Amino acid sequence: MDWQELGLTAARGVLVYVVMLVVIRVLGKRTIGNFSAFDLLVALMLGEVVDEIIYGDVSIAQGLVAILVVAAAKYATAWITYASPAASRLLEGRPNELVRHGELQAKAMRAELINESEVMASLRLQGVSDVREVKSAVMEVDGVVSVIREEWAEPLQKRDLGTRS
Repeated sequence: MDWQELGLTAARGVLVYVVMLVVIRVLGKRTIGNFSAFDLLVALMLGEVVDEIIYGDVSIAQGLVAILVVAAAKYATAWITYASPAASRLLEGRPNELVRHGELQAKAMRAELINESEVMASLRLQGVSDVREVKSAVMEVDGVVSVIREEWAEPLQKRDLGTRS
């Protein structure tokens, strides 16, 4: 590889970086936050396209068209799931309640392929040490477990003491 090829690879890398930065900003925060299945798919596809462009396996024009098509498909999917709850359930899935009033929900755990020790690890990450403290723990569509504690298990607040500030 000579200096001219290295310079071309560097220039392609900078161009792709700028284009991807714009695409990611347009697609929104969810693309870089907790991944849904579609977000992960887009990230994987864009990563492969970027690789092909930078190393010259495809022309810049071909690569940019591929990036724009993937971004448009992601935008269309996001719009469809926003506009139609039925399409959202079909394409993104549904949240599943793993714990209800301190009881593990075996059917939901089976559907999510998560075992008791993994549920407990997710609860500990939310500051819960005893499953009985949990009013509801839900596996959200992005794979994050959200937890609502039983009222009696909520941390004590200053307002709970009945004192004035």
